[in-house]
Amino acid sequence: MRTSLDAVPVFEAGVSGFGPVKHRMNFNENPFGPLPSVLDVVRETAAGLNRYPDMLNSSLIETIAEHFGVAQESVAVGGGGAAVLQQLLLAAVDQGDEVVFPWRSFEAYPILTSVVGARQVRVPLSGVDQDLESMLGAITDRTRLVFLCNPNNPTSTAIDHDALDGFIDRAPEHVLIVLDEAYREFVRAPEVPDGIRRYGDRPNVAVLRTFSKAYGLAGLRVAFTVAHPTVARAVRKTALPFGVTRLAERAAQASLRASDELFARVETIVKERERMESTLRAQGWPVARSETNFLWLPMKARSADFGEACRRDGVLVRAFPDEGVRITVDEERANDIVLSIAQEFARS
Repeated sequence: MRTSLDAVPVFEAGVSGFGPVKHRMNFNENPFGPLPSVLDVVRETAAGLNRYPDMLNSSLIETIAEHFGVAQESVAVGGGGAAVLQQLLLAAVDQGDEVVFPWRSFEAYPILTSVVGARQVRVPLSGVDQDLESMLGAITDRTRLVFLCNPNNPTSTAIDHDALDGFIDRAPEHVLIVLDEAYREFVRAPEVPDGIRRYGDRPNVAVLRTFSKAYGLAGLRVAFTVAHPTVARAVRKTALPFGVTRLAERAAQASLRASDELFARVETIVKERERMESTLRAQGWPVARSETNFLWLPMKARSADFGEACRRDGVLVRAFPDEGVRITVDEERANDIVLSIAQEFARS
């Protein structure tokens, strides 16, 4: 076995020692199930599960290109956001090359970088924000790819268009900038750019989007990137054959067709996020403005204890020991449980 994999963590199912879990607010899932129209398509498609899907996902790529107003040759798809990120790494990075990313950010970045045999360059956040100046300073001749998570997971904050324009304009041309926009649909601040619209024609920028979050298809695993045709073609070459199932393809297409109805649900999540945000601030917590479907509670040394207290009450949140807690916005009753526990911690 490759010794370089020795330091790569293995995901294992957590075991709850505090009773049954009623609410999963730790994975940033959409609390609403798929739309009825999407479920109808899934049921209809299920009758053909004995057949392989289209290996090229031509129909899905055509639908995505039309919906977002981009050329089909600029689109590549994969089995979920992490899969597309790995495809981008395989397309751009050789063993020993460097990959720069903010930290803390999406937990898959260091894992996938190690899996492809590249060297991790972690750039600490400035508070809860990505430090773009330091990230530029971390780029060397060996850097081949930079991850920017906008908005950032888990701190929920976003980079505005002036800062992002400056970073992209100053980054060397040999570096592929992967703009991870997994939570783009939850953004409400006008100063946060839409990567597809603003950078879709940049030869060294690839924008990631997923159907797992706002679209509520986390269990079907489908995502895509919009990039320069040369980059998109390379990403398609690194895709796992038949990696996007027929069910996922059809459900994603149906979700795009029903986007108006779907985004009415997204707006419900945004309003609940704002309610939670204001409540936590009123309790005294320094909660940053979120542009995602989750909130970041900087509890530092109390993070693990808060996670355990939530679990005792049947709620899972994502606690990062000695850093903070990421809380996915869920249904109102689940959110109220977490808010009540946060109030207790604020008083203690």
